Amino acid sequence: MRALIPLSLLSLMAVPGMAETPWSHLHLPKAQKKVAGTSQPNLLSPGLAEVIVAQGATPLENPTALLDRYGFVANGPMLPAPGDLQAPGHNVEASKTEPDKNTYLILQHQTGADPAYDYGTHFLFQGHETGKGSITRINLDADGDHRVTLLADSDVNGQPLPTYDGSTWNPFAHRLLFTCEAGTSGGVWQATLDLPSKVQDLGGILGRGGYEGIQVDAQGHIWIVEDAGGKAGTLYPHAKQANSFIYRFIPKDITNLLAGGRLQALQVLSLAHAGPIVFNAADLDGQIRSQDLKDLHTYGKTFQVRWVTLHDTSVDGTVPYDANALAKAKSATPFKRPENGVFRPGSNFREFFFTETGDTNLLTEAGAEFGGFGALMQMTLPEAGADHGTLRLFYRCDPTHSGLDNIAFWGEHHVVAVEDAGDTLHSQRNALDSAYLFDTRADYSQAGSEPIRILAQGRDDAATLDSGLLSVSGSGFQNEGDNEITGFHVSDGDPSTHGLLGAKVPTAFEDGWRVFYTQQHGDNRTWEIIRLNR
Repeated sequence: MRALIPLSLLSLMAVPGMAETPWSHLHLPKAQKKVAGTSQPNLLSPGLAEVIVAQGATPLENPTALLDRYGFVANGPMLPAPGDLQAPGHNVEASKTEPDKNTYLILQHQTGADPAYDYGTHFLFQGHETGKGSITRINLDADGDHRVTLLADSDVNGQPLPTYDGSTWNPFAHRLLFTCEAGTSGGVWQATLDLPSKVQDLGGILGRGGYEGIQVDAQGHIWIVEDAGGKAGTLYPHAKQANSFIYRFIPKDITNLLAGGRLQALQVLSLAHAGPIVFNAADLDGQIRSQDLKDLHTYGKTFQVRWVTLHDTSVDGTVPYDANALAKAKSATPFKRPENGVFRPGSNFREFFFTETGDTNLLTEAGAEFGGFGALMQMTLPEAGADHGTLRLFYRCDPTHSGLDNIAFWGEHHVVAVEDAGDTLHSQRNALDSAYLFDTRADYSQAGSEPIRILAQGRDDAATLDSGLLSVSGSGFQNEGDNEITGFHVSDGDPSTHGLLGAKVPTAFEDGWRVFYTQQHGDNRTWEIIRLNR
């Protein structure tokens, strides 16, 4: 089965001479295999290459006792010694911080740990997902000694930061926003750009939840995609109940989130019965293979959606609250681990695409029919900020294209979604993660229609070693195994409201638009994808 590749990709990825390249050579035909004890290189579409902008071993210019390098906690050696064994209180290898989502900004007058150094104007910000919570800034114009700055590892009250996953820039409040997907300990934190960054917990405003994807629209509303895994079924032990929600926060003052506002959740009206699709705690197995879940993952069906208010700080106060529990109580609609979402450029913030990761298990009893392998969904509003709209399945995943996570628009009609299939599914299908480019005008319900694989991620030496250590039963090894694609980000770095993701049509590699991603786990390399001029 071959991918149906739109001719417009030739212009999107063009390099001198590429116009004559057969379209079959633009699509990478297969993923990199997972072979025990063997590392694999990353493969990119012809005409593309990647360069490292930072990696786990890169020293921080302002280290602390626990954080001295970009991707490591200072609690063990960077490489295991031959024959060393993991034991309580003794790590054979330092814990890895796993830099996650990337946010690119062009800024003036940024300072760092060295007051005499010129840090330039191009910066990449990350939260770190494991080990020890922190916020870092990659100084893209700087030399090696000043390459990475630790902006914060504690908040304004001196509390340690949680581990972060998502990030974005809020130009209305001039704050970075970071999300933590730790359930009732998760939430959203905002951070200033200065050093040290002043970080504030917004749990009493936006609530607690397994928050991951986060975006700001042109009206200053905050959109949050939750990744909260559900329980496995009894009849269906390899499938999990939908347990995550899509949220929207409407601030009282878009320049100051601390002023409060209303948190809402998305509600989808059923096609199979009267009323909305809701979480069913009494019938876990029944919901895993419900008609509603089947309809949601069927091409050609359109659902009516609306926002329901969960919490209003002017009425309910600012004590931290459980957003996931409120979403269930207020009859919002759960999804199969949605993780990230983004607005389509040129849609005036009316079209929102979000990913579902699914069960990440080839044995899922939900199968593709009930969303077991995930999906790419499209929500459309009649106008920006509307309280109602429609939802449809844009792409239904299968074992080959599964576990979609990060998402970023490459152009007006092309969006990249990357896999986080996980070690189990990697082994089951003998294939590591890939990044796919989708055409929003395509009809993927047609037989033979597939997205274009532009990145077949390999597995670096460190991740190969970690995978082996992790596979030893009872070892207690704390680091992840196979590499994961995360932080896929396409931006021109504009920090103004005109630079909101979705406000401009990206032109990758042209007019200042840059493409970044992080090869998480292993060496924790953050890459910039570039176009080869040949």
